[in-house]
Amino acid sequence: MSELEPKEAGAPEDERQMPFLAHLGELRGRLRWSAVAYLVAVFACYGFAMELFALLVSPLITASVEAGIRPTLNFLSPIEPFWVLMKISMIAAIFVASPIIFWQFWKFVAPGLYKKERRVAVPVVVASATLFCGGAAFGHQLVLPAAFKFFLGFASKDLGRMKEVLGRAVDLQITQPFDLNPMLGMEQVVAFSTKMLLAFGAVFELPLVLSLLSFFGIVSARTLWKFNRYALVICSILGAVLTPGPDVASMLMMTIPMWLLYNLSVVISFAFERRRARAEAAS
Repeated sequence: MSELEPKEAGAPEDERQMPFLAHLGELRGRLRWSAVAYLVAVFACYGFAMELFALLVSPLITASVEAGIRPTLNFLSPIEPFWVLMKISMIAAIFVASPIIFWQFWKFVAPGLYKKERRVAVPVVVASATLFCGGAAFGHQLVLPAAFKFFLGFASKDLGRMKEVLGRAVDLQITQPFDLNPMLGMEQVVAFSTKMLLAFGAVFELPLVLSLLSFFGIVSARTLWKFNRYALVICSILGAVLTPGPDVASMLMMTIPMWLLYNLSVVISFAFERRRARAEAAS
């Protein structure tokens, strides 16, 4: 490995410049600490796996009761309950370890930044973890109950109309109305719920990402505002891709908050630019 070389004038604040292999070593160290933090969080979360499972399926239970359906979860293999609890622990560990993971990522990119840019390290890490967990909380409290209520609503009503349609179409004599009852599996319900929570956690990082781009001067607030109409189209596409359900309701539950967060990013970018302009005028 070659010796560290002095930096050129106008470069970021570090006095020496790391060669490529040193960057790889730094990246490996940051990934190692992130992995250690994640594994510790997995074992810690497994101790509360039953409580986390109850919290995760509570929107489904509430929606089932409101739809007049007896809430029942089934498993199809002997190891499914154990694997479901382990999967919940692994997903929860992402949120628990997110402050350390974001901090390790920031420490990796910080040497390439100027001193004034490094001052936002702690606020960025706190905001990253807060937005990520806040997005998951938003999905759990608002989106999942509405999604389950929408999906289970089909089974809550008597299908007498289907009897009438069948009688007219194929001349079947159905004297008793019949119901459509769900047989929900533990793994399917947990997979659907965790995907929604992770998707909303990632989406809520949008204001922070765009605000940082504006803070570093990569994009301007005026450019973001002009791109607003295209942002709505992109948010609609991302909402259709990120939501696990094929229905329009789930897509709108993702698209509308994403577009509102984009406009929040525009407001924050305008605030950054006004502050920068006042600082330049004062100097």
